Amino acid sequence: MTNHYDTLETRPPTERNADLFARLPDVVQAAMAAPGHAARFKGLDPATINSRAALAKLPVLRKSDLPMLQKDNPPFGGFIPAAMGSFSHLFTSPGPIFEPETAIADPWRGARALFAAGFRPGDVVLNTFSYHLTPGGFIFDSAARALGCAVIPAGPGNTQQQFELIEAYRPVAYTGTPDFLKILLDAGNTAGRDVSSIKRALVSGAAFPKSLQEEMKSRGIDAYQTYAAAEFGFIAYETASREGLIVNEDLIMEIVRPGTDDPVPDGDVGEIVVTSLNRQIPWVRLALGDLSAVMATPSPCGRTNMRIKGWMGRADQTTKIKGMFVRPEQIAEIAKRHPELGRLRLVVTRDKELDVMTLSAETATPADALRDTVASTLRTVTKLQGNVTLVPPGSLPNDGKAISDERKHD
Repeated sequence: MTNHYDTLETRPPTERNADLFARLPDVVQAAMAAPGHAARFKGLDPATINSRAALAKLPVLRKSDLPMLQKDNPPFGGFIPAAMGSFSHLFTSPGPIFEPETAIADPWRGARALFAAGFRPGDVVLNTFSYHLTPGGFIFDSAARALGCAVIPAGPGNTQQQFELIEAYRPVAYTGTPDFLKILLDAGNTAGRDVSSIKRALVSGAAFPKSLQEEMKSRGIDAYQTYAAAEFGFIAYETASREGLIVNEDLIMEIVRPGTDDPVPDGDVGEIVVTSLNRQIPWVRLALGDLSAVMATPSPCGRTNMRIKGWMGRADQTTKIKGMFVRPEQIAEIAKRHPELGRLRLVVTRDKELDVMTLSAETATPADALRDTVASTLRTVTKLQGNVTLVPPGSLPNDGKAISDERKHD
């Protein structure tokens, strides 16, 4: 049996890039039929957006802005060109954010992620993501059915009824959060219920630390992670190599400096930005607010698409200091004004009940004059007085943090 879902997963990266960026201009053109995108891309010739460099010049749209944009222009903020009646389902997610589902097979691109986790046609899958108003249950349900699996639409909670389903249908696979999988297993063990049919799992929606991974393995369950979002479905997924997550086909991922539109070098931690090639739901450079980093080397599993380290935290580090909000984009502005600096990090602490902010800046040429100039820029950009410390290149962590709030909050 093949180790890969299809030949798209193993094609040369140059071939994949050529395919993606040959299709992208049509997607941008479709997007511009929606007023929200038309305003973002005013005066743009879609035909010119045919490379990663050209895409990087377009403005980023942040998911955190969607609730307000959709409230001003319901239901989709003016970013969906297709008519509402053309979709198969209409959802809401926390925010609230309103989202449609394309009326095609496997609309969330999930079958290959389940395949990579060991799911196979004919498997019975216990799906414990919610089917009520939110898309989670449908995202995983449609993926399993596209792969040829039978799905138990269990949803979350109600463990006693879950046990009845498990004992009757004997599912071999689980989809849901890792937390609920542990709850099921623990409760089943306590109640003397037989949940031993579950041998593999694809989990998402919550942290899956190494300790919990090892526990699942010790209980005979081969569990994998996937990174998903309601706008795109399956964005990246774990494979048998257990080294990072592979970016899904038909998506273009970028990693940008938090609070900016600017891609970071491979290996640097930044905010995940995704572009889809779905003409009905044409998200172009949507920043999801999550941090990750590109792994430059190919995956040992043989898949050739971009590989990321997985979820590494949240990019929104906006912090209130002395009653004023300071944002990551302001730290990025300081970096732009001082190209001689490397990484920057604003550390916020408390001293005698007063907020103190200190900007650490990497530089190979430390000098009092530079420190004073950067301090002046810090004050100009943030409207707050702060300290500046110059440190050697490579001193600051590569974790995507522009602002670190180290105050103790009671």
